[in-house]
Amino acid sequence: MEEVLKALQKIQKELDEQKITIQKSGENVTEQVTHNINIILDEKFKTLEEKYENLKDKLDNQEKRLYFLEKQARQRNIVLFGLKETELSYSNLQKIIINFINEHFTTKIDHRDIQEAKRIGKKGERPRPIIITVSTLGTKIAIFKQKKVLENTPYYIKEDYPEYILNKRKELQEQVRVKK
Repeated sequence: MEEVLKALQKIQKELDEQKITIQKSGENVTEQVTHNINIILDEKFKTLEEKYENLKDKLDNQEKRLYFLEKQARQRNIVLFGLKETELSYSNLQKIIINFINEHFTTKIDHRDIQEAKRIGKKGERPRPIIITVSTLGTKIAIFKQKKVLENTPYYIKEDYPEYILNKRKELQEQVRVKK
């Protein structure tokens, strides 16, 4: 009987040792799996970070190119304010602009000097401004050099700036007003 008890105790002891060994093996496997998962996640995260940086660089380059293209597209534009809305068609608007410029400026133009002309903004009580794209930068510069002739008139001309520049100018003007 004692031998049976000793044998049972020995078996119990071996089972306890095996249980501990299995638990340690399970913990080791869990640690190894967790470590491997962390390595894989770190690699994927690094890959995603690199892709993000590449996309960010591409976006920055695209924004620079877009800024340059927009600047070039607006380079020959003049914004004319104060001209009443009496035109009935595009050709009529062109004639009104040509007559206005020839009447007020020493620079003389004809229909070939105007590449495009259009009113911008919503119709309201005040006349909408006109964006005029002239055929050469020289024509635009010649007109802008003489813009002082419009000082005592209801008309004025300005550069055609992109919206983000206009918004930035408004912010800066508000800051100047606050500081005064």
